[in-house]
Amino acid sequence: MAQLLQDPTSDEVPNGPVETALPALVPAEGMLAVLQEDIERAAGYKKAARSAATHRAYASDWAIYAEWCASRGLPPMPAHPEQIAAFVANQAHAGAKPSTVERRVAAIGHYHRANNFPAPGAHPEAGGLREALAGIRNDKKIKKTRKDAADASALREMLAEIEGDGLRQKRDRALLAIGMAAALRRSEIVALKLESIGVLDQGLELYLGTTKTDQSGEGATIAIPEGTRIRPKALLLEWIAAVRTLETDIVRTPAEDAAMPLFRRLTRRDQLTDDPMSDKAVVRLVKRCAAAAGYDATKFAGHSLRAGFLTEAASQGATIFKMQEVSRHKTVQILVDYVRSADRFRDHAGERFL
Repeated sequence: MAQLLQDPTSDEVPNGPVETALPALVPAEGMLAVLQEDIERAAGYKKAARSAATHRAYASDWAIYAEWCASRGLPPMPAHPEQIAAFVANQAHAGAKPSTVERRVAAIGHYHRANNFPAPGAHPEAGGLREALAGIRNDKKIKKTRKDAADASALREMLAEIEGDGLRQKRDRALLAIGMAAALRRSEIVALKLESIGVLDQGLELYLGTTKTDQSGEGATIAIPEGTRIRPKALLLEWIAAVRTLETDIVRTPAEDAAMPLFRRLTRRDQLTDDPMSDKAVVRLVKRCAAAAGYDATKFAGHSLRAGFLTEAASQGATIFKMQEVSRHKTVQILVDYVRSADRFRDHAGERFL
């Protein structure tokens, strides 16, 4: 029967904790407390090598792989590359995208290395696995389908559908405006804290820590103009003021206050919690407001806010490099696609004779 093995960098695994034996550095009875602290710090650094979102995705991928192994009487590790090739073929046949299949292979490799086994993809006999992955990519080649972008016009219409001055309405308006104005991913939106915000005369400064495109943890500071149409600064300050008013009697230290989530979860009765919103809640909000504004909600998602900024910036003639300052893309290739889309009819070669 397949068994889920422990990822030493994680506190939990899908089937619960499993003890991982440490090398016998010193006899157990003589292990110094300071050495134990160093080992715990090492585990923390290992975990920090990948984002929390990546760890969650890997845990989910491993659970799927382990279940596949269990149903076929195979041990999940150490696994020969041909075993992984059979697994990826099963996943591709079931409809998984090539990117998902490749991430699952990466997750399997991660768990192997964490348990001191060589990753199947690095095995000398991994040629067949690589061929299988290449075949899946070729077989699944289809036109990329992007979700519709919540550009300036769409976003204003979506904001207009959020009527009222209740706590939820103020939060939702601020979230949509900030998400679009800073070209944020949904994971970045829900990770924001009060300390992430700097209020300036010209607008806002938004500090982002480690993100999908910034695994080194250097962070980035995004400038958000005050604005006169979408007004992200005003909408955010309205939400923060509403929370302050509601929590007048709550005492927190400055450090505790700074660490509070910027966009907090509300109960069904609109009671404020100390928890951040989930990324799925962001998706539901975008879809709901898009539908209310008359758009096809199935074509909108959390990424629509980020895509909306890039689409609008390109259509207004912003340079790729100014767009990159906000989007933090490591390369400009994706941004080139947005600019090309915006420029498709601008100065068209056939404009003067068609």
